[in-house]
Amino acid sequence: MTTTDRPAGWRARIRTSRIGTLAVLAVTTALVMGAAYLVDRPDSDPDGVTAVELTGAASGPPPAVGKPAQDFTATTVDGRQVSLGEHKGKPVWLTFGATWCAPCRAEAPDIQAAYDKAKANGVVVIAVYLSEDAKDVQNYAIRLGLDYLHVADPETRIASAYRVMGIPTHYFIDRSGNLQSIKVGVLNRARMDAALAEISS
Repeated sequence: MTTTDRPAGWRARIRTSRIGTLAVLAVTTALVMGAAYLVDRPDSDPDGVTAVELTGAASGPPPAVGKPAQDFTATTVDGRQVSLGEHKGKPVWLTFGATWCAPCRAEAPDIQAAYDKAKANGVVVIAVYLSEDAKDVQNYAIRLGLDYLHVADPETRIASAYRVMGIPTHYFIDRSGNLQSIKVGVLNRARMDAALAEISS
């Protein structure tokens, strides 16, 4: 039956029928939910950066390449005290992320592999997790088999001092304690190895 063959008033019957009403509501709901997802999803860009909101105070000078990296003291997820200053004389890779950050999870195995290759040169990796507690971070590290240093930053105290605006963000610090490079976004192994070579020489 063609459109012109349909009995008069078929559109009105669809509009007034229960099935027609439910179908219209289902389509409308799907459209609204899709729009809400696009508006409310976490901000990210093609480089895999997830925007974050900092709640700590931005103490000290902002990080600057060629300048000393700001010292901090924190407790690792396994209860050890760690500070940036205690590692002076060693290359340090300070990386900021979160267990809920998909780009951070994606690069974690490569961080571990790069660390395994570079630790013979004294490289220290300190991973700081924004807005998370130690137990969640510890479970995450165990699940992924990550054995470098992990620090929970529930109040974003360290991240605020380093002015982290998106994660993952990486700070590569040389043996003298000076910041050699800042890299925002997901790093592949080649970029990790190149940055580590730069601070290990």
